[in-house]
Amino acid sequence: MTNDAPVLATPPPISVSARSHSAESTASAGLATGLSAPVGNSGQTAYGGEPITVRSNAVRVVRALTRALIYLLLLGGSVMYAIPFIYMVRWSLMTTSQVYDPDLFWPFPPAWENYSYVWQHHPVPWWLFNSFIVTFIGVTVGTFVSCVVAYGFARLDFPGNRVIFMVLLSTMMLPLHVTIIPVVIIFRELSWIDTLWPLIVPGLGGGAFYIFILRQFFMTIPIELDEAARTDGASRIGILFRVILPLSKPAIATVAALSFIGNWNEFFLPLIVLNSPERITLPVGLRYFAAGQYTEQLHTLQMAVAMISVVPIIVVFFFAQRQFVRGITLTGIKG
Repeated sequence: MTNDAPVLATPPPISVSARSHSAESTASAGLATGLSAPVGNSGQTAYGGEPITVRSNAVRVVRALTRALIYLLLLGGSVMYAIPFIYMVRWSLMTTSQVYDPDLFWPFPPAWENYSYVWQHHPVPWWLFNSFIVTFIGVTVGTFVSCVVAYGFARLDFPGNRVIFMVLLSTMMLPLHVTIIPVVIIFRELSWIDTLWPLIVPGLGGGAFYIFILRQFFMTIPIELDEAARTDGASRIGILFRVILPLSKPAIATVAALSFIGNWNEFFLPLIVLNSPERITLPVGLRYFAAGQYTEQLHTLQMAVAMISVVPIIVVFFFAQRQFVRGITLTGIKG
């Protein structure tokens, strides 16, 4: 007896790779259909149907407005700080009668004789010379000593390193006004009153703040450079002068600029220890114009001397501006 029942044909097996490819195609098609439909003529879309071009334009506008606001704030701050300087230049070029003229903004012709008068009739050249001597020695020797001391704190692992460094930093919390009486007594015992030594000698040891800046910068220099130099036979002094200092020019320039400004503008200590008009520095010399003996020309002459004292600082900052800003930035970020 024969079996005439029909035999059903079995479908060919589907491979795993074919199934996965089909699933991926279906999923990508569904994703493209549900989330990314063309908008407009550009064909660029974003999730939620928002065009990418609209979002990028909004980001551009926000960035432009933010940049414009920052520039506006910087411009306003620059004008606010420039107004006193402009008025100082203006008054230094005026005559006595022009100072009290409310309708006159800028003198024409300028009264350059104010500068020649203070230069010839007052010991302004001596004041400049004294300020230059104190500042030059303080910047050169003080910056060098600060580099050496900072190198010791940054690279030498001696007992009490951190404790001594913290004690050094704690000296910044004691202002000069607190210790001025014992300091003046010491200077009197040394017969240094009315000389430039009280202004020169204390700055020869550097400064706690300058040592801190240089030490923080030295610690950012990889120690592997020291080890490579030591392998080549370099000593500690050789590593300092051939490796550390050449890589620390921004920090050294920052310390030198800050030291110059601090020594040049020092007023309190010279006012206490200096008495002779020929021995005082330029900031103290400005005080003599407020003593009442030049009241008829107080504004014009005082502003002329003030301009003479400000010009060196402007020149130094102009030439050291890039290194100064870079040193402050690198010390603040890496330190």
